[in-house]
Amino acid sequence: MRLSWRSLGSSQPLPPLAIAIALIAAGSGVWLAIRPDPKPATHELWTFAEGHAEVYRQQVEQWGIVKDLDVTLLSMAALERRMMGGFLSDAPLAGLIEIERRMAARAFTGPVDSIGFVDLTPRLKDEGLLDRINNASFGPWRVGDKIFGLPHDVHPVMLSYRTDICAQFGVDIESIETWDDFEREMRKVMVDVDGDGEIDHYPLTFGFTHRDQLELILLQAGGGLFDAKGNSMLTAEANVRALVRLSGWLVGENPIAVDARWDSPGGQSQLISGRAVCAFVPDWQCLVWKEKMPQLSGKVRLMPLPAWEPGARRTSVWGGTMLGIAREHPDQDSLWALAKRLYLSKESARSLYRGNGIITPMSETWDDPIYDVPDPYFGGQAKGRDYINLASQIPPRHMSVFDTEALDLVSEVLSKLVRERRQGTQEEQLLSTRAFELLYQAQTKLQTRMARLSTWRKAEAK
Repeated sequence: MRLSWRSLGSSQPLPPLAIAIALIAAGSGVWLAIRPDPKPATHELWTFAEGHAEVYRQQVEQWGIVKDLDVTLLSMAALERRMMGGFLSDAPLAGLIEIERRMAARAFTGPVDSIGFVDLTPRLKDEGLLDRINNASFGPWRVGDKIFGLPHDVHPVMLSYRTDICAQFGVDIESIETWDDFEREMRKVMVDVDGDGEIDHYPLTFGFTHRDQLELILLQAGGGLFDAKGNSMLTAEANVRALVRLSGWLVGENPIAVDARWDSPGGQSQLISGRAVCAFVPDWQCLVWKEKMPQLSGKVRLMPLPAWEPGARRTSVWGGTMLGIAREHPDQDSLWALAKRLYLSKESARSLYRGNGIITPMSETWDDPIYDVPDPYFGGQAKGRDYINLASQIPPRHMSVFDTEALDLVSEVLSKLVRERRQGTQEEQLLSTRAFELLYQAQTKLQTRMARLSTWRKAEAK
């Protein structure tokens, strides 16, 4: 009798090749079963930004610390869910967590003593870092007198402009110091070039959906959402002035703005065609322009924002990221050392600018010649140096868990002012009075919500 391996449910012998494959598979299974699992990295970092993750992974490999730190990229929604789940339960949590401003608002909800991140203030003071890091960069990560995150960036904002279109219509960029100057000079481009009865170029991109831009304009004007004590400041005179002007940019006798978002295909098409001649551009957005709008290479440059009055602030701030340490992690000293190396070293500053176009908040590294390298996309401009020259001017920002709600309320006020203009109200004093009334109503609503949270926090603290 001949012995053979037979297929399941069949009386036919298996062919030799099948037997060989089966033996190899069986051997592999035994090897996989007895080999030790690869040892996980000692620490983990969660981030939401693909560009950041790429830089960190390159650094970890270059430094030879792959076994010390594993970098995990998550969507914003997934990171926020995992972060809050870890803070509020025993769910697994990374030791280092990188979050942006809106996510921080969620993390900072509740009594200060219950925040899931380590208060870094003592370490920052003891190591003299409060004087070495750009002070305004700490703003979004402060709660009272405590700092819960190491700042990743500065994010000053400049204004891009189309050099070809400005030259074509005789715009004198050098003469622009204030927004009044900007409107005077840039109205020159508002021409019906092709004779179809429609203006082909508008001076600026801005629209109702541009809420980050709305905030940066309020901040540059000297206003904002909250003061240093966390009080709502929606009715600030600077906010009134800014909203009246913005409503005039959008509608009225001679509007200058068109809604061309940098992050949508339709908006990018308008920027490429020159329908929008100028745009607000923070340092981090330069890389996006290069990737999404390569057709503009050599046709755009950057200038400081026009000031609200002569000699006033020529920049603002857009966005922001921090790195925090999970409060319940047992090895906070090692995590602090890793966080400083990733965020504050000179080599990290170079990688951050080279990989993402972002300038570091560590002011002692700002003399690095990497920031003086001409950028062909921006017409040979050394944009890094120009952003750094504005970094010390960025306006202060103060964190509140009500940031998003406050900005929504201000956006609604702008929408109502636009409606007033469309209905025929154009006189500045009337619009200013109306803007204050609307902001007062919005602030009253916001303060009611804030009072409820304050009452809840006090009850939780008992």
